[in-house]
Amino acid sequence: MAIDDPKTLVSTAWLAAHLDDPDLRILDASYYLPDAGRDGRAEYAAAHIPGARYFDINEIADARSALPHMAAPPEKFMSRMRALGVGDGHQVVVYDGAGLFSAARVWWNFRLMGKTDIAVLDGGFPKWKAEGHPVEDMEPIIRDRHMTVQRQAHLVKDVTQVAAAAKLGDWQIVDARAAARFRGDAPEPRAGLRAGHIPGSKNVHYASLLNADGTMKSLDEMRAIFAAAEVDVNRRTITTCGSGVTAAIVMLALTRLGNADVALYDGSWTEWGQFEQLQVAKG
Repeated sequence: MAIDDPKTLVSTAWLAAHLDDPDLRILDASYYLPDAGRDGRAEYAAAHIPGARYFDINEIADARSALPHMAAPPEKFMSRMRALGVGDGHQVVVYDGAGLFSAARVWWNFRLMGKTDIAVLDGGFPKWKAEGHPVEDMEPIIRDRHMTVQRQAHLVKDVTQVAAAAKLGDWQIVDARAAARFRGDAPEPRAGLRAGHIPGSKNVHYASLLNADGTMKSLDEMRAIFAAAEVDVNRRTITTCGSGVTAAIVMLALTRLGNADVALYDGSWTEWGQFEQLQVAKG
């Protein structure tokens, strides 16, 4: 059972109890890989938690980058949040249709902009529906709300910083991809990318941190999983994955374990895997 924390993770019971709070804002951040055959926006239109607004990870992003859904510049983030009626003084709860997949990315995105009153819904929309909580198909009435942001540069790393960390070993790098992709035994889902991992990185598949119902495992269970992967939960850490989505689940887990010094490699393997001058390790 989750220990409710409005800055990291809250249970469906917590959300149900606070659903009518005037300063609560709920975001549906459902996003799926192309091969999943699912459409997050269409699913939101069909049914969502009452009052939820749709956060489009691919649109609320840096359009100047050729990489997928890179974090949006502060001005764009602010304007999009205002259009969604999300602003200063709001407690935000973000969920997705997979249980816990893309919601953590939006949690990190808010923190990157200096907004810490945001939590991921443990178990997401599947758990909410399974427990018989209400859903609706109409979009909420939006009222503008001013938002001030202050970008927290220490929460994100670019390829140059990650390459330096890999060379110097002054940060531990944790890769959230499946073990076969990490080892280089399985091909990458995106064309043109080499197989393998960043030299010196450790592997903790994001799914290993989750229960079958999409909820996060207990703190003790997660601590044991990191220990088995030779990850020091107290050491400063860079998380990475395929395109910066599931890396945020590892960041969320480490944050819940008390590590306040975790950054996310936004370009992740989609960037690293395409540059021949960057070293790739296998095995």
